[in-house]
Amino acid sequence: MNRRPTVLAALTLTTVTALCLSACGNDDTTDNAKDTGKIAGADTDEKTSASPTPSAADSSGRPEITFPSDAKNVFKDQKTGSAVKDAVVADSALATNAVDEAIFQGSTGTKALGFYNTGKALSNSITYVQQYIDKSNTWVGETRYYDYKVTLSGDKAAYVAYCSDESDSYIKNKKTKKVDKSPGTSNSFVEYHTKLAKNAKGVWQTTDIASTRGSKACQQ
Repeated sequence: MNRRPTVLAALTLTTVTALCLSACGNDDTTDNAKDTGKIAGADTDEKTSASPTPSAADSSGRPEITFPSDAKNVFKDQKTGSAVKDAVVADSALATNAVDEAIFQGSTGTKALGFYNTGKALSNSITYVQQYIDKSNTWVGETRYYDYKVTLSGDKAAYVAYCSDESDSYIKNKKTKKVDKSPGTSNSFVEYHTKLAKNAKGVWQTTDIASTRGSKACQQ
C-alpha cells in the first residue's frame, strides 16, 4: 500500500538534482564537520541530540514524540562510524517521526514538527500532513527506513539520502475505521534526498527534502 500522498514528491522533486550535486561537491569526512515556518515549536534555537525512537524527550529540551500502538517506524543502517554523521542520521529520523506524529495527532501545530523541520522541509511537511487531516486519514502498520548515506559540508550542513519501504503500512480512515490493506507494489519503495543544517544549539534540522516514489535503487 502506498500510504504516502504523492504531493510530497511533487512539491519537492525539483530540488533533488540540486541536493545531490551539492552533496557530491561538498564532502567533508571529518568529525568536525532558514526559513522558519510559523507553527508551534518552529524555533531554530533548540537543544541537542537524541535517539530516533518515537519517544525522544530528554533533559535537553527536545520535545517528546509519541506514536499510537498500531503504528511503527523502524530505522536501519544508522551507524556510520562517525559520531557527527550518526547525530545527523538520528535527527533526520526524528524529523521523519515528527511528521508522522503530526499525522497521528491530526495537527500541523505539534512542537516536534517545527523543532526538527524548517524552511522548505517544514512548509512541505505541513502541506503533506494537511492532506491526511483533510481526508480524516491516519496510517497503521510498519514503515522501514534504511540505506542511510551521509555527506557532510563543513560543520553545520549535511546531506542525507535514504530509502523507505511502505509495504506493511496502510491508510486508515479515522471516521470509518476502515484500513486499506491493498498489497504493496514497486511504488511502496521511496528514495529520499534531504538537506540538514545544524542550528545554534546543536539540532540537525531538515531544511529541504526530495522524494522519488518507485525508486529502483531502493528495491535492490
